[in-house]
Amino acid sequence: MQLDLNLLTALDALLEEGSVAGAAARLHLSAPAMSRTLGRLRRATGDQILVRTGWTMTPTPHAVAIRGQVHELVQQAGAVLAPQQPLDLARLQRSFTLQCHDAIGTAIGPALLAIAQARAPGVTLRLLAEASADTNDLRHGQIDLEIGSAVPALPEIRHETIGHDRLVVAMRAGHPLAAGKLDAGRYARAGHLTVSRRGRLSDPVDKALAAIGQRRRVVASVPTSTAALLFVRQSDLVVAVPERMCGAAVAALGLATLPLPLKLAEVPVNHAWHQRYDTDNAHAWLRAMVREAMATVFAEDRSGRPGRPVARAARKTRSA
Repeated sequence: MQLDLNLLTALDALLEEGSVAGAAARLHLSAPAMSRTLGRLRRATGDQILVRTGWTMTPTPHAVAIRGQVHELVQQAGAVLAPQQPLDLARLQRSFTLQCHDAIGTAIGPALLAIAQARAPGVTLRLLAEASADTNDLRHGQIDLEIGSAVPALPEIRHETIGHDRLVVAMRAGHPLAAGKLDAGRYARAGHLTVSRRGRLSDPVDKALAAIGQRRRVVASVPTSTAALLFVRQSDLVVAVPERMCGAAVAALGLATLPLPLKLAEVPVNHAWHQRYDTDNAHAWLRAMVREAMATVFAEDRSGRPGRPVARAARKTRSA
């Protein structure tokens, strides 16, 4: 049987009014039209719904049993079909899952939590590490927002560039490389770490070195920037990390940084989401919160110079 939601609305009116005439007036129908609808309801349910007792109509036991459920369903359907209401952050009860590069999560996490707790105390944030392999978690709804440098490949995934960062060379305080000018030759001769969740021993730094006839020795790869910084703190190894994303960790560990002596493009920071959330007010607020938290990181670099500003209204794009 094909479902007709108009019958559900009519049934709710009949049970609330207790008469065909009352239900007809409530739904702005004629009495004969409502009588025909009652007939359809009787055939659909196999129950009389309302039976005449003298001058009035009395609901059957089955009608009495389902009256509350019918009314609730009609109310829920109305809420589903109604326009979205303005977002009330004070009453918002929702859990958001964000997946991001560890340096990004460490950099913006404190600001995200502070904003959420101050403005939407009912919101819970789950920050997950990047997966070791590409997934379709955004498409399948397992994560709400992905933050990193990659541009998504799926056409239904939206993305927005919310900042750029540059690589610097991090090393322990008092490292031999910290004395004097760091050129590509001195840099290449040091022992190196790479940061790779997949265990890769090469990255764009190696391509840039090869372009000028240099080659470095990579001693090891580590899965996170935080681990790499802890490693270099206790050795003569060096690692290239995003300057602003890792600035707080570098300062906390007492490390030194120098500009990378290579010509490399700045690293973009993108956040990505599935198009199903384009008109979701709460998700739009989440994206705005991430932009705000990112702006606190990019506002000023660790040398006190103005950083590259975050676009206030970055362009939304579809990935090709």
